[in-house]
Amino acid sequence: MIKGINAKKFLLKSGRIIDPFSKKTFNGDILIEGGKISKISDSISSKGKDYKIIDCSGLVVTHGFCDMHVHFREPGREDKETLESGSYAALAGGFTQVCTMANTNPVIDSPEHIHYVVSKSQKLPIDIFPIGAVSKEMKGEELTEMMLMQKNGAIAFSDDGIPIQNAQFMKLALTYSRMLNVPIMNHAEDIFLRNDGVMNASSTSNNLGLKGNTSLGEAVMVYRDLLLAESLNSKLHLLHLSTKEAVDLLKQFKSNKQLISAEVSPHHLYFIDEDIDSFDTNLKVAPPIRSKKDRKALIEGVKSGVIDCIATDHAPHTLEEKETTFNEAAFGMIGLESCFGVINKVLVKENGMSLKSLIEKITVNPRKVMNLETNLFALGTKAQVAIFDPNEKWKFENSHILSKSSNSPFVGKDLVGKVKYVISKNQFFTL
Repeated sequence: MIKGINAKKFLLKSGRIIDPFSKKTFNGDILIEGGKISKISDSISSKGKDYKIIDCSGLVVTHGFCDMHVHFREPGREDKETLESGSYAALAGGFTQVCTMANTNPVIDSPEHIHYVVSKSQKLPIDIFPIGAVSKEMKGEELTEMMLMQKNGAIAFSDDGIPIQNAQFMKLALTYSRMLNVPIMNHAEDIFLRNDGVMNASSTSNNLGLKGNTSLGEAVMVYRDLLLAESLNSKLHLLHLSTKEAVDLLKQFKSNKQLISAEVSPHHLYFIDEDIDSFDTNLKVAPPIRSKKDRKALIEGVKSGVIDCIATDHAPHTLEEKETTFNEAAFGMIGLESCFGVINKVLVKENGMSLKSLIEKITVNPRKVMNLETNLFALGTKAQVAIFDPNEKWKFENSHILSKSSNSPFVGKDLVGKVKYVISKNQFFTL
């Protein structure tokens, strides 16, 4: 577990400050007093002061990252992850705020369940915002008490893991969420077109003898939801896009539609379906790892701004659930601790995206979608800071994992860019 020290008076010295809100980049210092941003300047004198000085030479200083899509499994499956263990896994990746999905046991489908997550998270080192279920018990039949859940702390609504198959029910959910000014986040997959596929339908799936899941299932659901959201003028957030068809559809609808947003996960930017030739069950995810063509479209979608956010879809599972046949293994992988090293390598180092644009995808943009504070370097603001070396090459190992689960296909992979320090909730953490 990472140990934090009280961030009473910290002077972050000589860092490359990237402010994704103002879009400014400059070399300078940041003074933090009482856990809040006190001063930002080209140079802040420490003479005669009792500041604890952190030398940030060669490092980037920016907003703490925000992951709008994680599964922390509490309540019900604390053997996989708890709110506490998940929060430290998030810290290890540079995240100071996360939004937790509702598919726990019991489902987070009532004001009381929302209150449980909020109250349990108060003493944890990061901010945790619960996403409430759209339907009771995630059955897609009866709407939850959205207004009361929002009053108790629900930040958005999603049945993620189970697609909302009934179009009339999705229309009703979007109508109610519009009154609350929060997004509906639907798992974009038609379950009938998915047809129980366990990986992307391709020559690889044929060669491996595994049932395929075609890209059509995602495209059809994305198109339906985009049409509904546009007709209702409601907020819609598309979860973990994985196909070229979905990116193309999103591009058509987003030209003048500010209420629509979308995310992609690091593993869909890094892997292709051919990587599953070893039957690595850690690569069994929903939606599945797709083709080279899809990966290229996702990368271009992020670079062009069509895809707004990067979210890990951190999904812990036990060894028993993963160390079995590919057909029987659970869907999902963890991703918080490896996230920045993955996306910095793929997008910035290999595909020419600017570091500032990448930072926007994991700071300002997800916070904007979730109606959270975005100007984190405003004076007097609660300090949420990530400090990283954008050029450090490192190998991701099990020792880097703070989650209770270890189901990651990135173990043993060479990554680029490593988070060194995080400031969150009045504490300074060295990673």
